[in-house]
Amino acid sequence: MDTAHRHQKISEGTVKVPGGNIWYKIVGAGTKGIPLLTVHGGPGAPHQYLNPLQALADQRPVIFYDQLGCGRSDKPEDRNIWTVERFVEELDILRNTLNLEEVHLLGQSWGSMLAVEYLLRKQPAGIKSLILSGPYLSSPLWAKDQRYWIEQLPKKSRQTILECEASKDFTNPDYQDAVMEFYKIHLCRMDPWPEELLLSMEGMGMDVYQYMWGPSEFTMTGTLKEADLTPQLHFLNLPVLLTCGQFDEAHPQTVALFQSLIPGSRMHTFQGASHAHILEQPQRVQRTLHSFLRSTDS
Repeated sequence: MDTAHRHQKISEGTVKVPGGNIWYKIVGAGTKGIPLLTVHGGPGAPHQYLNPLQALADQRPVIFYDQLGCGRSDKPEDRNIWTVERFVEELDILRNTLNLEEVHLLGQSWGSMLAVEYLLRKQPAGIKSLILSGPYLSSPLWAKDQRYWIEQLPKKSRQTILECEASKDFTNPDYQDAVMEFYKIHLCRMDPWPEELLLSMEGMGMDVYQYMWGPSEFTMTGTLKEADLTPQLHFLNLPVLLTCGQFDEAHPQTVALFQSLIPGSRMHTFQGASHAHILEQPQRVQRTLHSFLRSTDS
């Protein structure tokens, strides 16, 4: 933990949810200010890659949690529990247990869909604002964006991906190499990858990811493959900020479409960055989020 965060009060705990216990951490516990609750992506990619957001705890508590099935939370083996409904219920239980009557929500990647599903299904009171980082809100649009990015890869990598997808040969070393080539452009452009991202990868809930998503970010075979919230985005009636990187898996053009569907929402694109713009450009992201949160606190 860097010097800026050393003196902030941290509390950790677990909460019982359907299927087991989930782990959470509050940075800046006791800090005045409306808390920020972060919702990680994946499904199954635990919180560590969101750690730069701890810097926001100088003005408010910042809460991280690992969704069931990954990281420091329980990892049940029953695949039938991996539903959007259960993850929404889990988020609702966590918020109620921590008495977050007023709260800002930040969803990253799959966490964006989860946060929006929570708002649409529960119609909760007290949500001051919503930040959607590298938002995944539509599987058809996500799939289209990944095909666009794959087209920019060298011919050999493109062919490998298409051939392995056709034969469902996802353990093929050539496919894995092509996946990593794609990730180094569109998932995280830092070289080497930072420790926080490696820790998230290490704690990855592969059962959840493969069941709900698929073998890679661009090969969708799981239960979410038809999910699409675009027809419902106009129902969101709170301050919303969408962020993405220039080379984000969530293509800026698609994020701009989401913004056009959410009344009064704002958008910020981080030039030179990708899906992991929170890690790649922490100071710029922190400044952008600080400004947005302050403007929506009252």
